[in-house]
Amino acid sequence: MMKEYILNRDCAATVIPAGEAVTLQAGEAVFVTQTLGGNVTVRTASGLFRIAREDTPALAGFTLPVEPIATTHVTDFSEAAVWEALRSCFDPEIPVNIVDLGLVYDLALSPTASGGHTVEVKMTLTAPGCGMGPVIAEDARQKIAALPSVESAQVHIVWDPQWAPQMISPAGRKILGLE
Repeated sequence: MMKEYILNRDCAATVIPAGEAVTLQAGEAVFVTQTLGGNVTVRTASGLFRIAREDTPALAGFTLPVEPIATTHVTDFSEAAVWEALRSCFDPEIPVNIVDLGLVYDLALSPTASGGHTVEVKMTLTAPGCGMGPVIAEDARQKIAALPSVESAQVHIVWDPQWAPQMISPAGRKILGLE
């Protein structure tokens, strides 16, 4: 059962799936539907919205569940650390991380002259018209950029090959009840 919260102040949000930035008004009732990846998905009388972690204090009485943040326990850079950071990113409508959804197509790591690293990721979306793509990609980029010695992180959205449900990992299929 979803719990109702009242916004105690105006709150920045993103319309799902359009990806448009909006402001939800103080006093508006919202129902939390998902709290994965450090962000919150809410339903209101006018639709579905994503509220970023830094704006969750606007939800009177709401406490964001404590999740292990992939970048806080990492002391050394590694490819595994990048994959773990990507596993902390979620589509706001689907309770499966972007790796297990099969959205990440390529990960390239390169050393820099100063001893750091650049990271480039190619990912797709479940639907070409999804306006949340830039929001999800930026969430992934920020989490990668927070890793030790990452000097540059880029996440590119690509459409080839086109995503299909068969790309979901066994773990993701289990979460979604597909197996």
